[in-house]
Amino acid sequence: MDNQKVQIFDTTLRDGEQVPGCKLNTAQKLVIARRLDELGVDVIEAGFPISSPGDFNSVEAIAKVVENATVCALTRAVKEDIDVAAKALQYAKKPRIHTGIGTSDSHIKYKFNASRDEIINRAAEAISYAKTFVDDVEFYAEDAGRTDNEFLAYVCSEAIKAGATVLNIPDTTGYCLPDEYGAKIKYLKENVIGIEKAILSCHCHNDLGLATANSIAGVINGARQIECTINGIGERAGNTALEEVVMILRQHPTLGLDTNINSKLLYDTSRMVSESMGMFVQPNKAIVGANAFAHSSGIHQDGVIKNRETYEIMNPHDVGVTESAIVLTARSGRAALAYRAKKIGYELTKLQLDIVYLEFLKYADKKKEVIDGDVHQIIKDSNISILV
Repeated sequence: MDNQKVQIFDTTLRDGEQVPGCKLNTAQKLVIARRLDELGVDVIEAGFPISSPGDFNSVEAIAKVVENATVCALTRAVKEDIDVAAKALQYAKKPRIHTGIGTSDSHIKYKFNASRDEIINRAAEAISYAKTFVDDVEFYAEDAGRTDNEFLAYVCSEAIKAGATVLNIPDTTGYCLPDEYGAKIKYLKENVIGIEKAILSCHCHNDLGLATANSIAGVINGARQIECTINGIGERAGNTALEEVVMILRQHPTLGLDTNINSKLLYDTSRMVSESMGMFVQPNKAIVGANAFAHSSGIHQDGVIKNRETYEIMNPHDVGVTESAIVLTARSGRAALAYRAKKIGYELTKLQLDIVYLEFLKYADKKKEVIDGDVHQIIKDSNISILV
Protein backbone atom coordinates (compact mmCIF):
# COMPACT_ATOMS: atom_id res chain seq x y z
CA MET A 1 0.00 0.00 0.00
CA ASP A 2 1.30 3.47 -0.89
CA ASN A 3 2.24 5.83 1.92
CA GLN A 4 -0.32 8.47 2.82
CA LYS A 5 0.86 11.97 2.01
CA VAL A 6 1.29 14.55 4.73
CA GLN A 7 1.05 18.07 3.33
CA ILE A 8 3.89 20.42 4.17
CA PHE A 9 2.70 23.94 4.94
CA ASP A 10 5.76 26.20 4.99
CA THR A 11 5.50 29.41 6.98
CA THR A 12 9.14 30.52 6.72
CA LEU A 13 8.04 33.74 5.01
CA ARG A 14 5.37 34.53 7.61
CA ASP A 15 5.95 32.99 11.04
CA GLY A 16 9.67 32.54 10.35
CA GLU A 17 10.15 36.14 9.33
CA GLN A 18 8.61 37.38 12.59
CA VAL A 19 11.92 36.73 14.32
CA PRO A 20 13.49 40.03 15.44
CA GLY A 21 16.14 41.18 12.97
CA CYS A 22 15.04 38.83 10.18
CA LYS A 23 13.32 41.28 7.86
CA LEU A 24 13.39 40.25 4.21
CA ASN A 25 12.66 42.48 1.24
CA THR A 26 10.32 41.39 -1.55
CA ALA A 27 13.15 40.31 -3.87
CA GLN A 28 14.59 38.01 -1.17
CA LYS A 29 11.15 36.58 -0.43
CA LEU A 30 10.62 35.80 -4.10
CA VAL A 31 13.90 33.85 -4.28
CA ILE A 32 12.93 31.81 -1.21
CA ALA A 33 9.35 31.29 -2.44
CA ARG A 34 10.60 29.93 -5.77
CA ARG A 35 12.93 27.56 -3.92
CA LEU A 36 10.12 26.38 -1.61
CA ASP A 37 8.01 25.66 -4.68
CA GLU A 38 10.91 23.71 -6.21
CA LEU A 39 11.46 21.91 -2.90
CA GLY A 40 7.93 20.53 -3.16
CA VAL A 41 6.07 22.18 -0.29
CA ASP A 42 2.30 21.96 -0.65
CA VAL A 43 1.47 25.36 0.83
CA ILE A 44 3.54 28.55 1.09
CA GLU A 45 2.27 30.98 3.72
CA ALA A 46 3.55 34.12 2.05
CA GLY A 47 2.71 36.69 4.72
CA PHE A 48 0.15 38.70 6.68
CA PRO A 49 -1.00 41.23 4.05
CA ILE A 50 -2.75 43.74 6.31
CA SER A 51 0.25 44.04 8.63
CA SER A 52 2.17 46.36 6.29
CA PRO A 53 2.29 47.56 2.66
CA GLY A 54 5.54 45.61 2.28
CA ASP A 55 3.89 42.38 3.37
CA PHE A 56 0.96 43.00 1.01
CA ASN A 57 3.32 43.61 -1.93
CA SER A 58 5.33 40.50 -1.12
CA VAL A 59 2.26 38.25 -0.94
CA GLU A 60 0.98 39.67 -4.22
CA ALA A 61 4.37 39.17 -5.92
CA ILE A 62 4.74 35.63 -4.59
CA ALA A 63 1.20 34.77 -5.76
CA LYS A 64 2.25 35.72 -9.29
CA VAL A 65 5.37 33.52 -9.49
CA VAL A 66 4.53 30.31 -7.58
CA GLU A 67 3.68 27.57 -10.06
CA ASN A 68 2.76 24.52 -8.00
CA ALA A 69 2.14 25.24 -4.32
CA THR A 70 -0.94 26.80 -2.78
CA VAL A 71 -0.20 30.40 -1.76
CA CYS A 72 -1.67 31.30 1.61
CA ALA A 73 -2.20 34.62 3.38
CA LEU A 74 -2.82 35.04 7.12
CA THR A 75 -5.62 37.15 8.60
CA ARG A 76 -7.33 37.73 11.89
CA ALA A 77 -11.08 37.05 12.10
CA VAL A 78 -11.66 40.58 10.82
CA LYS A 79 -13.37 41.51 7.54
CA GLU A 80 -10.82 44.15 6.60
CA ASP A 81 -7.98 41.64 7.04
CA ILE A 82 -9.80 39.20 4.78
CA ASP A 83 -10.50 41.87 2.13
CA VAL A 84 -6.81 42.78 1.98
CA ALA A 85 -5.68 39.14 1.92
CA ALA A 86 -8.07 38.33 -0.93
CA LYS A 87 -6.74 41.24 -2.94
CA ALA A 88 -3.11 40.19 -2.33
CA LEU A 89 -3.94 36.65 -3.47
CA GLN A 90 -5.83 37.63 -6.62
CA TYR A 91 -3.08 36.34 -8.96
CA ALA A 92 -2.48 33.03 -7.17
CA LYS A 93 -3.15 29.84 -9.11
CA LYS A 94 -4.20 28.14 -5.87
CA PRO A 95 -5.09 30.74 -3.18
CA ARG A 96 -5.84 30.02 0.48
CA ILE A 97 -6.98 32.40 3.21
CA HIS A 98 -5.84 31.45 6.72
CA THR A 99 -8.11 33.03 9.31
CA GLY A 100 -8.85 32.35 12.93
CA ILE A 101 -9.09 33.41 16.54
CA GLY A 102 -7.90 32.41 20.02
CA THR A 103 -9.94 29.64 21.64
CA SER A 104 -8.30 29.02 25.03
CA ASP A 105 -9.95 30.43 28.14
CA SER A 106 -6.89 32.64 28.60
CA HIS A 107 -7.23 34.18 25.14
CA ILE A 108 -11.02 34.49 25.34
CA LYS A 109 -10.89 36.27 28.71
CA TYR A 110 -7.75 38.39 28.52
CA LYS A 111 -7.19 38.95 24.81
CA PHE A 112 -10.76 39.32 23.57
CA ASN A 113 -12.78 39.98 26.75
CA ALA A 114 -15.49 37.84 25.18
CA SER A 115 -17.57 34.72 25.78
CA ARG A 116 -17.15 31.33 24.13
CA ASP A 117 -20.28 31.88 22.06
CA GLU A 118 -18.96 35.20 20.80
CA ILE A 119 -15.68 33.57 19.76
CA ILE A 120 -17.51 30.84 17.84
CA ASN A 121 -19.69 33.42 16.07
CA ARG A 122 -16.68 35.54 15.10
CA ALA A 123 -14.85 32.48 13.77
CA ALA A 124 -17.83 31.29 11.72
CA GLU A 125 -18.45 34.75 10.27
CA ALA A 126 -14.80 35.14 9.26
CA ILE A 127 -14.71 31.73 7.57
CA SER A 128 -17.98 32.35 5.72
CA TYR A 129 -16.72 35.74 4.55
CA ALA A 130 -13.37 34.35 3.41
CA LYS A 131 -15.26 31.67 1.53
CA THR A 132 -16.81 34.35 -0.70
CA PHE A 133 -13.31 35.02 -2.08
CA VAL A 134 -11.62 31.58 -2.17
CA ASP A 135 -12.68 27.94 -1.94
CA ASP A 136 -9.76 26.97 0.29
CA VAL A 137 -10.09 28.45 3.80
CA GLU A 138 -7.94 27.35 6.71
CA PHE A 139 -9.12 28.07 10.24
CA TYR A 140 -6.68 28.41 13.14
CA ALA A 141 -7.78 27.96 16.75
CA GLU A 142 -5.02 29.98 18.39
CA ASP A 143 -3.71 28.46 21.63
CA ALA A 144 -5.51 25.19 20.83
CA GLY A 145 -2.82 23.44 22.86
CA ARG A 146 -4.31 24.93 26.03
CA THR A 147 -7.94 24.79 24.87
CA ASP A 148 -10.36 22.33 26.45
CA ASN A 149 -10.77 19.46 23.98
CA GLU A 150 -14.56 19.33 24.13
CA PHE A 151 -14.90 23.05 23.38
CA LEU A 152 -12.19 22.85 20.71
CA ALA A 153 -14.10 20.04 18.97
CA TYR A 154 -17.24 22.18 18.99
CA VAL A 155 -15.37 25.17 17.54
CA CYS A 156 -13.91 22.97 14.81
CA SER A 157 -17.33 21.51 14.00
CA GLU A 158 -18.73 25.00 13.56
CA ALA A 159 -15.70 26.01 11.47
CA ILE A 160 -16.34 23.12 9.06
CA LYS A 161 -20.02 24.03 8.94
CA ALA A 162 -19.00 27.57 7.95
CA GLY A 163 -16.80 26.23 5.13
CA ALA A 164 -13.30 25.58 6.53
CA THR A 165 -11.29 23.07 4.52
CA VAL A 166 -8.32 22.88 6.92
CA LEU A 167 -8.32 23.04 10.73
CA ASN A 168 -5.08 24.35 12.22
CA ILE A 169 -4.53 23.13 15.81
CA PRO A 170 -1.67 25.29 17.11
CA ASP A 171 0.32 24.59 20.23
CA THR A 172 0.94 28.33 20.24
CA THR A 173 3.00 28.43 23.42
CA GLY A 174 4.89 25.18 22.86
CA TYR A 175 3.52 23.77 26.11
CA CYS A 176 2.07 20.39 25.11
CA LEU A 177 3.77 17.05 25.60
CA PRO A 178 3.75 14.76 22.54
CA ASP A 179 1.28 12.25 23.99
CA GLU A 180 -0.99 15.12 25.07
CA TYR A 181 -0.89 16.80 21.65
CA GLY A 182 -1.35 13.49 19.85
CA ALA A 183 -4.35 12.69 22.06
CA LYS A 184 -5.85 16.10 21.23
CA ILE A 185 -5.61 15.40 17.49
CA LYS A 186 -7.10 11.92 18.02
CA TYR A 187 -9.98 13.40 20.04
CA LEU A 188 -10.74 15.90 17.28
CA LYS A 189 -10.54 13.21 14.61
CA GLU A 190 -13.13 11.19 16.53
CA ASN A 191 -15.41 13.98 17.78
CA VAL A 192 -15.53 16.84 15.26
CA ILE A 193 -18.71 16.74 13.22
CA GLY A 194 -17.92 16.71 9.50
CA ILE A 195 -14.21 16.01 10.04
CA GLU A 196 -14.13 13.97 6.82
CA LYS A 197 -14.56 17.28 4.95
CA ALA A 198 -11.42 18.90 6.40
CA ILE A 199 -7.71 18.29 7.01
CA LEU A 200 -6.30 18.55 10.52
CA SER A 201 -3.07 20.55 10.66
CA CYS A 202 -0.29 20.66 13.27
CA HIS A 203 1.30 24.03 14.07
CA CYS A 204 3.73 23.54 16.95
CA HIS A 205 6.14 25.91 18.64
CA ASN A 206 9.44 24.90 20.19
CA ASP A 207 9.45 26.64 23.59
CA LEU A 208 10.20 23.33 25.33
CA GLY A 209 12.03 21.77 22.39
CA LEU A 210 9.04 19.58 21.49
CA ALA A 211 7.76 21.13 18.25
CA THR A 212 8.94 18.33 15.98
CA ALA A 213 7.93 15.58 18.40
CA ASN A 214 4.46 17.10 18.79
CA SER A 215 3.98 17.42 15.03
CA ILE A 216 4.95 13.78 14.50
CA ALA A 217 2.56 12.75 17.29
CA GLY A 218 -0.11 14.78 15.51
CA VAL A 219 0.24 13.02 12.15
CA ILE A 220 0.45 9.60 13.80
CA ASN A 221 -2.96 10.40 15.30
CA GLY A 222 -4.65 11.58 12.13
CA ALA A 223 -3.44 15.05 11.16
CA ARG A 224 -2.44 15.32 7.50
CA GLN A 225 -0.69 18.69 7.37
CA ILE A 226 2.35 19.96 9.27
CA GLU A 227 3.09 23.68 9.48
CA CYS A 228 6.81 24.30 9.70
CA THR A 229 9.74 26.50 8.73
CA ILE A 230 13.16 25.97 7.22
CA ASN A 231 15.69 25.52 10.06
CA GLY A 232 12.82 25.74 12.57
CA ILE A 233 13.00 29.55 12.68
CA GLY A 234 10.09 31.45 14.19
CA GLU A 235 8.71 33.28 17.18
CA ARG A 236 10.64 32.86 20.45
CA ALA A 237 12.31 29.40 20.34
CA GLY A 238 11.01 28.76 16.84
CA ASN A 239 8.65 26.43 14.99
CA THR A 240 8.67 22.84 13.84
CA ALA A 241 11.67 22.35 11.51
CA LEU A 242 10.62 21.30 8.02
CA GLU A 243 13.76 19.26 7.39
CA GLU A 244 13.25 17.29 10.61
CA VAL A 245 9.67 16.15 10.02
CA VAL A 246 10.38 15.31 6.38
CA MET A 247 13.31 13.03 7.25
CA ILE A 248 11.63 11.48 10.30
CA LEU A 249 8.73 10.32 8.14
CA ARG A 250 11.11 9.11 5.43
CA GLN A 251 13.34 7.22 7.87
CA HIS A 252 10.36 5.52 9.52
CA PRO A 253 8.47 3.89 6.63
CA THR A 254 6.45 1.75 9.05
CA LEU A 255 4.45 4.89 9.88
CA GLY A 256 3.04 4.73 6.35
CA LEU A 257 3.45 8.49 5.93
CA ASP A 258 5.55 10.59 3.57
CA THR A 259 5.73 14.04 1.97
CA ASN A 260 6.25 15.44 -1.52
CA ILE A 261 9.53 17.12 -0.50
CA ASN A 262 12.65 16.70 -2.64
CA SER A 263 14.96 16.02 0.28
CA LYS A 264 18.12 16.48 -1.82
CA LEU A 265 17.41 20.23 -1.74
CA LEU A 266 17.15 20.46 2.07
CA TYR A 267 20.76 21.38 2.88
CA ASP A 268 21.02 24.00 0.14
CA THR A 269 17.64 25.50 1.09
CA SER A 270 18.72 25.66 4.72
CA ARG A 271 21.83 27.63 3.75
CA MET A 272 19.82 29.94 1.49
CA VAL A 273 17.39 30.85 4.28
CA SER A 274 20.16 31.17 6.86
CA GLU A 275 22.14 33.59 4.70
CA SER A 276 19.11 35.63 3.61
CA MET A 277 17.83 36.06 7.16
CA GLY A 278 21.18 36.32 8.91
CA MET A 279 20.13 33.46 11.20
CA PHE A 280 23.04 31.19 12.11
CA VAL A 281 22.30 27.44 11.99
CA GLN A 282 23.70 25.79 15.10
CA PRO A 283 26.37 23.20 14.17
CA ASN A 284 24.57 20.38 15.96
CA LYS A 285 21.22 21.13 14.29
CA ALA A 286 19.55 17.92 13.12
CA ILE A 287 19.69 17.16 9.38
CA VAL A 288 21.27 20.43 8.19
CA GLY A 289 23.77 21.45 10.88
CA ALA A 290 27.46 21.55 9.98
CA ASN A 291 28.11 18.62 12.34
CA ALA A 292 25.07 16.52 11.39
CA PHE A 293 27.29 14.19 9.32
CA ALA A 294 30.66 14.97 10.93
CA HIS A 295 32.64 12.54 13.11
CA SER A 296 35.57 13.35 15.39
CA SER A 297 35.53 10.49 17.90
CA GLY A 298 38.01 7.77 16.97
CA ILE A 299 35.53 4.96 17.68
CA HIS A 300 32.85 6.58 15.52
CA GLN A 301 35.31 7.41 12.75
CA ASP A 302 36.55 3.83 12.57
CA GLY A 303 32.99 2.54 12.36
CA VAL A 304 31.89 5.02 9.68
CA ILE A 305 34.99 4.37 7.56
CA LYS A 306 34.23 0.63 7.65
CA ASN A 307 30.50 1.06 7.05
CA ARG A 308 28.68 4.40 7.09
CA GLU A 309 25.52 2.89 8.61
CA THR A 310 27.30 1.99 11.87
CA TYR A 311 26.81 5.60 13.05
CA GLU A 312 24.66 7.28 10.38
CA ILE A 313 20.97 6.46 9.95
CA MET A 314 20.72 8.71 6.88
CA ASN A 315 22.76 8.91 3.73
CA PRO A 316 24.08 12.52 3.58
CA HIS A 317 23.36 12.55 -0.17
CA ASP A 318 19.64 12.22 0.64
CA VAL A 319 19.60 15.70 2.19
CA GLY A 320 22.02 17.31 -0.25
CA VAL A 321 25.25 16.91 1.72
CA THR A 322 28.19 15.77 -0.44
CA GLU A 323 29.71 13.30 2.04
CA SER A 324 30.25 12.56 5.70
CA ALA A 325 33.10 14.51 7.29
CA ILE A 326 35.93 12.82 9.16
CA VAL A 327 37.26 15.60 11.40
CA LEU A 328 40.76 15.00 12.74
CA THR A 329 41.16 15.95 16.41
CA ALA A 330 43.07 14.68 19.42
CA ARG A 331 40.26 12.10 19.80
CA SER A 332 40.87 10.62 16.34
CA GLY A 333 42.55 7.26 15.89
CA ARG A 334 44.85 5.70 13.31
CA ALA A 335 41.97 4.71 11.00
CA ALA A 336 40.83 8.31 10.59
CA LEU A 337 44.37 9.57 10.00
CA ALA A 338 45.01 6.88 7.36
CA TYR A 339 41.67 7.72 5.72
CA ARG A 340 42.45 11.44 5.48
CA ALA A 341 46.01 10.79 4.35
CA LYS A 342 44.72 8.59 1.55
CA LYS A 343 42.23 11.30 0.55
CA ILE A 344 45.11 13.71 -0.09
CA GLY A 345 47.31 11.17 -1.86
CA TYR A 346 49.29 9.22 0.78
CA GLU A 347 48.95 5.43 0.98
CA LEU A 348 50.55 4.64 4.35
CA THR A 349 51.77 1.21 5.37
CA LYS A 350 51.01 0.05 8.92
CA LEU A 351 54.58 0.85 10.01
CA GLN A 352 54.48 4.29 8.39
CA LEU A 353 51.10 5.00 9.95
CA ASP A 354 52.43 4.16 13.43
CA ILE A 355 55.25 6.69 12.96
CA VAL A 356 53.01 9.39 11.47
CA TYR A 357 50.39 8.89 14.18
CA LEU A 358 52.88 9.75 16.94
CA GLU A 359 53.67 13.01 15.12
CA PHE A 360 49.95 13.61 14.56
CA LEU A 361 49.24 13.46 18.30
CA LYS A 362 51.74 16.30 18.91
CA TYR A 363 49.86 18.49 16.42
CA ALA A 364 46.40 17.44 17.58
CA ASP A 365 47.07 18.36 21.22
CA LYS A 366 47.65 21.97 20.15
CA LYS A 367 44.73 22.37 17.70
CA LYS A 368 40.97 22.06 17.69
CA GLU A 369 41.11 20.44 14.26
CA VAL A 370 43.91 19.06 12.11
CA ILE A 371 43.35 20.08 8.48
CA ASP A 372 44.76 18.65 5.24
CA GLY A 373 47.66 21.10 5.18
CA ASP A 374 48.63 19.94 8.65
CA VAL A 375 48.54 16.30 7.52
CA HIS A 376 51.00 17.12 4.73
CA GLN A 377 53.31 18.75 7.29
CA ILE A 378 52.92 15.91 9.79
CA ILE A 379 53.97 13.35 7.18
CA LYS A 380 56.92 15.53 6.18
CA ASP A 381 58.02 15.92 9.82
CA SER A 382 57.76 12.17 10.36
CA ASN A 383 60.86 11.64 8.16
CA ILE A 384 59.52 8.60 6.38
CA SER A 385 60.10 7.65 2.77
CA ILE A 386 56.78 7.71 0.96
CA LEU A 387 55.51 7.92 -2.60
CA VAL A 388 52.73 10.40 -3.28
